[in-house]
Amino acid sequence: MTALPTKVTLLFAVLAAFGETAPWAPKNTHWHQQSTTGKAIYYITNEAENAVVALPIKRDGSLAAGKSTKTGGAGAVMIQAATGKLELPDGLSSQSSLTLVGNNIFAVNPGSNTVSMLAIDPADPLCLTVVGKPVAVPGEFPNTVAASAKNNLVCVATTGAVAGVSCASFSHRGIGPMDKLRPFDIGQSTPPKGPLNTVSQTLFSADETKLLTMVKGDPMVNKTGYLSVFEVKRSWRRQATLATQDVRSSPNGTAVLFGTSRIPGSTNSLFTTDASFGAAIIDVDHSGQATAPHEQKIDGQAATCWATISPATGSAFVTDAAVDRIVEMNVKDASIIKEYDLSANRDPGLLDLASAGNFVYALSPGNGTTDPAITVLDVSGGQGSAKQAQRFSLSGFATSSAQGMAVFL
Repeated sequence: MTALPTKVTLLFAVLAAFGETAPWAPKNTHWHQQSTTGKAIYYITNEAENAVVALPIKRDGSLAAGKSTKTGGAGAVMIQAATGKLELPDGLSSQSSLTLVGNNIFAVNPGSNTVSMLAIDPADPLCLTVVGKPVAVPGEFPNTVAASAKNNLVCVATTGAVAGVSCASFSHRGIGPMDKLRPFDIGQSTPPKGPLNTVSQTLFSADETKLLTMVKGDPMVNKTGYLSVFEVKRSWRRQATLATQDVRSSPNGTAVLFGTSRIPGSTNSLFTTDASFGAAIIDVDHSGQATAPHEQKIDGQAATCWATISPATGSAFVTDAAVDRIVEMNVKDASIIKEYDLSANRDPGLLDLASAGNFVYALSPGNGTTDPAITVLDVSGGQGSAKQAQRFSLSGFATSSAQGMAVFL
């Protein structure tokens, strides 16, 4: 076989280093969609003494026992509006209760109204160090956090009696003071009575020019949820800040917007779950207005709430808090590719999930009688091929209050 010319070989290597597909790459292969197997996975315990748990990911994608690092803050759990009991296992009713940017983790402490920053040791991803002190958030019951490396900005959404979004700069020294709260008038209590009528998730757009926040409605009282969009204000002389006024819209057909993943290759398209019916594709225009060109009902769903997009398959995977299955969906039109029945695991349902390399990881905090666990799916065969590779018990590392999911690559 003739070797590639030296310059072409060099170009190939440069493209690969930056994650680009070479123009001559075969169209019928998946190699350009693969990403590196994760090094570690993280979630918060959300207990009275909140902590971030780090579990190592082996070369075959499976999990092993790890370490726990206290955040310096306190966890908390919502109240179930219908019964007045603790809303377990879905204690925060949110996605991104912790988020990972670069070598840093940002985690909410809903019981102490703070946010913590922890540094990851790249040589040992299980070694976490709290950076500075937990920073007070000017709201109540923070349940989701977003961070932007481009803007050195971390934003936290609260969903209690004082609900809204506030932001601060961050550096290697930690998080700065949070700015004034941009309120969401949702009329909640602290702790909130959920899961409806609460904030679901906050995240930055793909180009990090906007902060997007999903707020659930309550169909039982004819209250529609919405997407809030704040612009990021940048100046080469000053630290980036968030605008004080947002644009809000309720994409037609949606009501209980929840977990969201940015669709790769697009700066304005999102794959978003809606706990009232299933999932939708949402487009956000330059003004911040959102529309839902595609919606998909998931039959038999109880609360489809969390979403991730696999780099290996290019498809989305969603979980249900009350049904032990994972549904794979198309990111172009939200159509269902396949449903994976995991009921043999006897988990009450699955919450937060994340993708890395050829694997999808889904958290089940258990219900007090069933042990908390993470289910690992192998998706190396492409769309529609997922197979359970492991059910890793979290006994000793989590209780039914565990939340969140992030992967270190």
